[in-house]
Amino acid sequence: MGAYILRRLALMIPTIVGIMGISFLVIQFAPGGPVEQVIAQLSGSGDSAADRLSGGGNMLGQTGAFDEGGATYRGAQGLDPELIAKLEKQFGFDKPPLTRFLDMMWNYIRFDFGESFFKGRSVVDLIIEKMPVSISLGIWIMIISYMISIPLGIKKAVSDGSTFDVWTSGIIIIGYAVPSFLFGILLIVLFAGGSFFDWFPLRGLVSDNFDSLPWWEKIIDYFWHLALPLIALSLSAFATTTLLTKNSFIDEIKKQYVVTARAKGLSERKVLYGHVFRNAMLIVIAGFPGAFISAFFTGSLLIENIFSLDGLGRLGYLAVIERDYPIVFGTLFIFSLMGLVVGLVSDVLYTWIDPRIDFERRDV
Repeated sequence: MGAYILRRLALMIPTIVGIMGISFLVIQFAPGGPVEQVIAQLSGSGDSAADRLSGGGNMLGQTGAFDEGGATYRGAQGLDPELIAKLEKQFGFDKPPLTRFLDMMWNYIRFDFGESFFKGRSVVDLIIEKMPVSISLGIWIMIISYMISIPLGIKKAVSDGSTFDVWTSGIIIIGYAVPSFLFGILLIVLFAGGSFFDWFPLRGLVSDNFDSLPWWEKIIDYFWHLALPLIALSLSAFATTTLLTKNSFIDEIKKQYVVTARAKGLSERKVLYGHVFRNAMLIVIAGFPGAFISAFFTGSLLIENIFSLDGLGRLGYLAVIERDYPIVFGTLFIFSLMGLVVGLVSDVLYTWIDPRIDFERRDV
């Protein structure tokens, strides 16, 4: 197992470089980068934009920079070429693309992600600040989805082909097919001051007076704000795990050891939960880290924006809109690295739950 882990760790290096390299290359052709953003502000807001440029601190940080498509920028007509050159140097676009990429990767290897172009703060500090919201969504989505998925999947496996199985499968497929953000919009219209009821808050994780509330009211306020986002995310989150649980149980129920256990006179409950459960849940439990990362980093992107929750999804979305490349590439590097590590943890978890699995006998 040790050799397999070392091989997987070694493969993470070219994988990360490939992800960052492809993303960096795509950025070269993306219009409206940070230089053009500042030019648009200079053209539209005069001295305030110039003040932001001169007094906003180091907008480049240490992350390197990204190509803006050459020395010509849309909207730069009439501006002093020296100002354009100053902007390019400020953001680091005066260096060749390869040099910028290598500088960026060298800094990232040392976990130095620099500062935001426009926020004047460390990328790491911004991520840490926004993480509690995304963690709240990720943890509660996983708890709710697993609490629903596992019992429902077992019930569907036991009653495979019944009316209950058919109807619940239809509901699950519909819930999985409809995007969570559409559920979110529907919930806002119905229950958050839209066209019908005004029962739940529309934005934020807690109320403005949260600090002054007693502890038990803080708990109520917290879940009051999370209710609609969690409902929107949970409707589609449990579908995959439910079907995975059902199929895994069906496969195990058909095996010889289950027939033997029943022949010995064991009750159906004892057979199901004493023998089948551990083997059937192998694939579900081992997939938990990956499912959590998926819910944590990707599932809440649109929901955070719809409900104005100031988490990592909203941070990344605004960074893309503002062309704040240190945040975009810093979060991409961190999340990609975490995804690769979690994939390795899932494989190790497989072998811990079922020692019969040996990845060292497989090609990586």
